Amino acid sequence: MDAQLLAELTDRARLLAVPGRRRILGLAGAPGAGKSTLAARLVARLDGRAALVPMDGFHLAQAELARLGRAERKGAPDTFDAAGYTALLARLRTPEPGTTVYAPAFDRALEEPVAGAIPVDPDVPLVITEGNYLLHDEGHWAGVLPLLDEAWFLDLDDRCRVPRLVERHVRFGKDRAHAERWVRDSDEANARLVTRGRARAHLVVRMS
Repeated sequence: MDAQLLAELTDRARLLAVPGRRRILGLAGAPGAGKSTLAARLVARLDGRAALVPMDGFHLAQAELARLGRAERKGAPDTFDAAGYTALLARLRTPEPGTTVYAPAFDRALEEPVAGAIPVDPDVPLVITEGNYLLHDEGHWAGVLPLLDEAWFLDLDDRCRVPRLVERHVRFGKDRAHAERWVRDSDEANARLVTRGRARAHLVVRMS
């Protein structure tokens, strides 16, 4: 990412990270757009004033996806606990003094969610959350945007995004042919759905 753009986004996030009031910043975008990378960089640059809570921690477990017949569509909106994610965001908006909230993470090596992996201290003024469906307007997903103080849509040219996405799948254990099929048949169907929410974002970030 361009250093000037990162500095500008950090400054904008810093305006939200005001002690004494909890705010939530959401980063949305298609698979492979750079959401987790940008979120991690923002948290690192905000020097303890932000915590990262990814949406991916609310993936349904692989066994449950298999039971529901959705394992081959992992990453689609109905393969997450959207109601649970929305409930967590609501809880994070109103922190209870002295109470740490524990959010789930997602282990890409295991391809499974991990409960209670991310502590969010009540005094942290900014929570940054990132994921595909923060701007989705169907079912429980429609409750996410009203809980965000700002929502940014990360827009990366498909000519860069798709190869990066394939490489990510390969890095985490898929053979290249499987990775390419998964991106074509699953990730890109989800990407088209995600892009429908672009107009609802407060800011569109042109990634590179």
